[in-house]
Amino acid sequence: MELAGRHVVVTGAGGGIGRALAERFAAEGARAVVVADLDLPSAESVAAEIGGMAVRADVARDDEIQALVTQARDANGPIDLFCSNAGVAGPAGGPEAPDEDWQPIWEINVMAHVRAARAVLPEMVARGDGYLLNTASAAGLLTQVSALAYSATKHAAVAVAEWLAITYGDAGIKVSCLCPQAVRTPLLEIALEDPVGAAPLLAGGLLEPADVAEAVVAGIREERFLILPHPDVAKFMALKGAQPERWLGGMRRLVREARSAGSAGSAGSAGSAGSAGSAGSAGLAPPP
Repeated sequence: MELAGRHVVVTGAGGGIGRALAERFAAEGARAVVVADLDLPSAESVAAEIGGMAVRADVARDDEIQALVTQARDANGPIDLFCSNAGVAGPAGGPEAPDEDWQPIWEINVMAHVRAARAVLPEMVARGDGYLLNTASAAGLLTQVSALAYSATKHAAVAVAEWLAITYGDAGIKVSCLCPQAVRTPLLEIALEDPVGAAPLLAGGLLEPADVAEAVVAGIREERFLILPHPDVAKFMALKGAQPERWLGGMRRLVREARSAGSAGSAGSAGSAGSAGSAGSAGLAPPP
């Protein structure tokens, strides 16, 4: 799909990857870009810069996603591309995190994609055309060793996108799933607070949000399901699928080395508390 002349909605667009997407879509000639974010002043700043429309939206709430879609349609007509991009880091660590810490990340990293599809698909299916871009993470294809909740919800986000692509592909609906690894965003800063997770996270290199936006435009143009701004992620996926024991062993070795470095005082102290971010960007690359 070419973006020129299209009506695009981007959630989590007040900063990070979402902002870069909104800016790039406008540069590609989209006729209308709706900049949605929980932080309205940030959304307004981006919208003013690109000539778009700012909307405050909490993607953890179905009524606010429905309201966002209604506002966008009323102002600009049918939505051609809905980018469900907002995400949060959630709690660090593993199963010791209480249920109440899991619920917010589940609502935003998974259910927001479900609710977005619920809101836009009926009209898209009726006209036989539409595009969904769901931001997940390389953690949804591989893993994020320092954060079980993040890893699990990003795996679920990939599953949602896969299901939508399979179920609605013959109805004219295109679906892409964006799975970046390390991207310079506030969400990455949270992940890097844990040295155990930081070492493998940065193994595939650090990209800027604009680099991710460039990959997204190329992926949408080709209507590819998986958009992988870090090429090594595809290699690690292949290794994980073909040789899972080798992949798990490599991951365990990375964790051991990071823990050893941390205990020696060369990597700082481990642990971080999850907080909100404007886009998912963390992932994990295992060694060969």
